[in-house]
Amino acid sequence: MNAGELIIARAKDDVPLLAHMANRHGLIAGATGTGKTVTLRVMAESFSEIGVPVFMADVKGDLSGVAVPGGDNAKVKERARQLGLDEFSYRGYPVIFWDVFGELGHPVRTTVSEMGPLLLSRILHLNEVQSGVLSLVFKIADDHGMLLLDLKDLRAMVQFVGENAAQFTTAYGNISAASVGAIQRSLLALEEQGGSMLFGEPALNLADIMQTDADGKGYVNIFSAEKLFHSPHVYATLLLWMLSELFEQLPEVGDPPKPKLVFFFDEAHVLFEDIPKILVDKIEQVVRLIRSKGVGVYFITQNPLDLPDAVLGQLGNRIQHALRAFTAKDQKAVKAAAETFRQNPVLDTQRAITELGVGEALVSFLDGKGSPSVVERALVMPPRSRLTPLEASERSRIIHQSVIAGHYEKVVDRESAYETLRQRAEELARTQQEMATSEERARQKSQGRTIFEAVAKSAAHAIGSQIGRQIVRGVLGSLLGGRRK
Repeated sequence: MNAGELIIARAKDDVPLLAHMANRHGLIAGATGTGKTVTLRVMAESFSEIGVPVFMADVKGDLSGVAVPGGDNAKVKERARQLGLDEFSYRGYPVIFWDVFGELGHPVRTTVSEMGPLLLSRILHLNEVQSGVLSLVFKIADDHGMLLLDLKDLRAMVQFVGENAAQFTTAYGNISAASVGAIQRSLLALEEQGGSMLFGEPALNLADIMQTDADGKGYVNIFSAEKLFHSPHVYATLLLWMLSELFEQLPEVGDPPKPKLVFFFDEAHVLFEDIPKILVDKIEQVVRLIRSKGVGVYFITQNPLDLPDAVLGQLGNRIQHALRAFTAKDQKAVKAAAETFRQNPVLDTQRAITELGVGEALVSFLDGKGSPSVVERALVMPPRSRLTPLEASERSRIIHQSVIAGHYEKVVDRESAYETLRQRAEELARTQQEMATSEERARQKSQGRTIFEAVAKSAAHAIGSQIGRQIVRGVLGSLLGGRRK
């Protein structure tokens, strides 16, 4: 394959995606069963071939076969014959499997501090007032050196703030007991859904998803999301956190000859469901600026209208599979999708969208000058890897032979807010016992408690042990008072 061109589809001639334009983002759209997943696979294989690592979520559990050569599907063979690919061959690609629950891949974690109050508010389904209180909890934790790494840290900190709300009102603003209670209930619900697996250490090092193998092929990072997608907001927010961290951590590279990473965001519509405007604005900002970090983002969804106009307008490379037009609403969506393309005078784009067969698409990629090419009706190339998922034994072997095997599986439990509050509570209890009969102690008690005594007392319910960690907050986490030190 020419490193400068990725042949994703073929019309009368090949329809190439230019490697140096691949960081300008893209869209794969179409109704269920029209071929979006195969297109995603073909693109991932093509990027891997030219040494570009890929990250993609496997929502339906049908992408693991990328790791081994194909040859198992008659339709793939027929597509190769139909396109005249005489030298077509099957092959597998280097894969790293990831899974929040650590069952189908290496565990994926972040810390509460890195996620930040804005994204956590979405995971916890908090309203505006409750989200504001959560932001104050983070600010108070930062100001008093309380490190928030996992959910037990956050629960202990919310409890402390709630029990001492009156002392913080002047410096931080009103903290209602109702909001504190709502946050605690949401944290409990998240924990019952397995959310505690998401937070802790070692947190994901994003450099681990940006690797190439000994042959120079980019690793295909497959994030197993079948189970996680039962909580779609958690799924979408985790991927958004990854994008924001890539944006913050990577250096500026302008427009490189090929991307440093391509990030496929499947089921992208869930990212924008019930989302506050402040978060929409930040997503638009990240998508707009992350291309200069060498990262291409490709959204996969059923209908282009699932995405806000500000985001859709930045997706220059587009593949549109068939849409249905059974209702007036469907017909309006088809018309809108057709209008997003640069029109081809010999093609009725709107009509074609409803007539496309499986694995057929309307394709428009950016040309060498960054302008959208005229839309063409084309057949997507056949994948070279196996379409059927791996057997459990095959997946297990790949996981255990991975370049990062064993690292994320070892949970680290360092000292943080939970343990700090516990320790101070114990120290205060000992001091109070020793000085219980002292007149000086009685005088000190009558004058009131210090803020650190309050911290300790409110933490008497907490238990555990860890070693401190520097507070961090990513680009989205730092919006409302947090900071990166």
